Amino acid sequence: MHRAASFVRGAAIACSTVLLTSAASAASDAVDDWPMFRGNSQLNGVASTTLPQRLELLWKFVTEGREPVTSSAAIVGDSVYVGCENGNLYCLRLANGSLKWKYATSESAAIKSSPTVVGESVLFGDELGRMHCIRMSDGSKRWIFDTGTEIVSSPNPSGDRVVFGSYDGLVYCISLADGSPLWKFTTEAQVHSTLGISDGCVVVGGCDGRLRVLKLADGSELREADVGAQTASSTALWGDHAYFGTLGNRVLCIDWKTARQVWVYENPDRSFPFHSSAAVTSDLVVIGGRDKFVHALDRETGVSRWSFRTQGRVDSSPLIVVEDPIDRRLPTSRPAVGESDRKGGSIGLRDRVFVGSSDGRLYALSLRTGESVWEYDTGSAISASPAAGRGHLVIGDEDGTVYCFGRKVR
Repeated sequence: MHRAASFVRGAAIACSTVLLTSAASAASDAVDDWPMFRGNSQLNGVASTTLPQRLELLWKFVTEGREPVTSSAAIVGDSVYVGCENGNLYCLRLANGSLKWKYATSESAAIKSSPTVVGESVLFGDELGRMHCIRMSDGSKRWIFDTGTEIVSSPNPSGDRVVFGSYDGLVYCISLADGSPLWKFTTEAQVHSTLGISDGCVVVGGCDGRLRVLKLADGSELREADVGAQTASSTALWGDHAYFGTLGNRVLCIDWKTARQVWVYENPDRSFPFHSSAAVTSDLVVIGGRDKFVHALDRETGVSRWSFRTQGRVDSSPLIVVEDPIDRRLPTSRPAVGESDRKGGSIGLRDRVFVGSSDGRLYALSLRTGESVWEYDTGSAISASPAAGRGHLVIGDEDGTVYCFGRKVR
């Protein structure tokens, strides 16, 4: 009897250990994913995965008709999800790029909105104004919500709801379960950018020259700031601050909790718009411009720390991969004494920025200095933004090809 009881207790402990280990492993795997545009609901563009220092091309996938891939990929589990302007949403095997399934929009409506994977669903918008929700297992339809006008904004989920903008000038909040409308907010022009979410608020940059803060619960406007120009750049959030570029040739930092402008940056030599969305670490704001430069700005002051010139405009949004976990800390935390300084003390020598350019190249730049440490020439313009997950980097080009980089198994 005693032996039997001991065996049962031992088996129960072993079973609990396995379950806890499995749960921890699943949580770790989820952190290593890239489930949406800019990686997370704050849109800060910093990957949680680790990439090899020497990237190698693992595979290429060529879309039907070679229509442009301007949608940025999502990487979840063993799959890559990416949209194409031929109207197809592709699910590819991360290991080798083979096709698992594809979902076709009706009337071959182009997909420029980047897909978001949440739960067992994939969401994205199309050029005819429809927000699609499909099953990640096989691409079958769950529901469709119709705005009637083009959706480029990528869906941002929070709890049981998802928010996005449309070219009809509205911000929508709909049910994740069935696509039913929860609320909508009217702006004064198209909403091109993806909306940031933080602390129960939705931060909206629009083509009406306003930065708006809405309550996620009911869509009521809490405050707004006049930013002086239209913006197609999504709002990257870090703590109380929102970072974004404008079509008025400036990059701004706005305290979204007070609607106060903290700083503004303009290239002193070249006045061109910013379509790219910013990536933000504890030290830097990195953003591409149509002036053909990638700019790294001090996060607190907006002062230029470095710039890198490409041979074409940079509409692709930079992605940052850091080797030092200091730069992955939550934006609400404070650095310890001596942990960071104005000269970039928390920026590691191996930390990198990945970004595409219309010159056809994918660049890896040193986050510390802005020097090019690796390049890959696709031969076609890149306006999509890179995605990084599970030790892989994925990006599409305007010749309809999706590229995956990582470390080859030998």
